[in-house]
Amino acid sequence: MRPSKGVCREKNWQAVVAFDLIPSRERTRMKRAQRHTLFSLFPVLQAAKGANLNSPQANKKKHRTIVILIAAFLLCAGLLPLIGLARNTSLGSGGEGSLEKTWGRIGVRDGRFRKPRAMAIDDRDQVYIVDKTARIQVFDREGNFLRQWQTPEYSNGKPTGLSFNREGLLMVADTHYFRVLFYRPDGTLVKERTLGGEFGHQPGMFGLVTDVVEDSQGNLYVSEYGEFDRIQKFDSDGNFLMQWGGHGSEPGQFLRPQNLAVDENDHIWVVDACNDRVQVFDATGEEARLIRIWGERGKESGQLRYPYDLVLDGEGHIYICEFGNHRVQKLTLEGESLGSWGTQGRGAGQLFNPWAIVRDSNERIHVLDTYNHRLHRIRF
Repeated sequence: MRPSKGVCREKNWQAVVAFDLIPSRERTRMKRAQRHTLFSLFPVLQAAKGANLNSPQANKKKHRTIVILIAAFLLCAGLLPLIGLARNTSLGSGGEGSLEKTWGRIGVRDGRFRKPRAMAIDDRDQVYIVDKTARIQVFDREGNFLRQWQTPEYSNGKPTGLSFNREGLLMVADTHYFRVLFYRPDGTLVKERTLGGEFGHQPGMFGLVTDVVEDSQGNLYVSEYGEFDRIQKFDSDGNFLMQWGGHGSEPGQFLRPQNLAVDENDHIWVVDACNDRVQVFDATGEEARLIRIWGERGKESGQLRYPYDLVLDGEGHIYICEFGNHRVQKLTLEGESLGSWGTQGRGAGQLFNPWAIVRDSNERIHVLDTYNHRLHRIRF
């Protein structure tokens, strides 16, 4: 975090926010641990109190003992992780992200999640989330549950991609059924719009579908991974137009194209997850043309590790959710990092293998913290 005026006060505020985000049951456990630690350290404190202070050596020994006792207290009470959290999650100003809100918990009741893995947001800032139960749950921007439904089949596997088309229909990448489903916002399935449904390499057939997006002309782009690792383009009526890609690491090839985005020029942005890179294509002509490629494996700023989702803000920035680095990065369109948010962990404000991000009308980023079964709202 970049140093600033009043940094001590700012860090104290961060620790309070971090502690407040912990579930009440966990906070109760931490308070009990604090009391237990105090009682267990009492004999040692008494011994330190009665130590001979007539020599500098004894005074130094007592001072060292007190420091060790304080550190032991913080560790046993569970407060050291929070101090680290306040620093590592960058809950402050500058180029780094700042946490605004966290909501969600593990479970199958309304508003709870089992490894949520894809997310979309509509023009009213309602957030649509699908998890490993194949439920699509809808929330308002503050995390209040609104409604839910379930995909028609899910024993083979669950969807891994959600997005909206220009009509306002929710497009669902029904990954393990090799198809794209279309829903109205109230959960009504528009069966006649279903795209695909047959496994295969031929045009119009699919492997494991990861995402689908629509350009300004109504054309659809569907990404796949597995045996094929490609992108197929269809017109607005679902007729096949072209395909490109292939399994590999050469420019223009893919190793799990996990998510897509379309910019104002109808260029297709792809997070090529297992190649740890971003590729951009102009597919407005008769064949797709690679126009930009960047990214390398690593954990430093500007590097990537399993990029799983992306958002373009239309202002020259791209936000990338990294499954492997447990963070969200804000970058220029050339791949220069402008800041990040997130560290690996299961504590308050941390991430564990995030799968998806969306951006709302107030320019806030919502991060799907998949293996912590929750969602964070952050601002850069």
